Amino acid sequence: MAQESKNYDKAVFAAGCFWGVESTFQALEGGLSTTVGYTRGKAKDHSYAVVCTGSTEHAEAVEVVYAASVVSYENLLNT
Repeated sequence: MAQESKNYDKAVFAAGCFWGVESTFQALEGGLSTTVGYTRGKAKDHSYAVVCTGSTEHAEAVEVVYAASVVSYENLLNT
């Protein structure tokens, strides 16, 4: 993802396994960067292996930084 604009927005998507979701967003025109992590959850010390057990209530998430002048939030939702 090449940075195309200094004007950008951020969106966070929790949609199952973040690796596949991140890959999809990285391929979008207008996407500047992605970062994976976790949302919610009750465990302070968590790892990928622990989160995958489903016991922490975390959701895998992807933060997408994007150029709204190139790709709209609505298009991100439909991706």
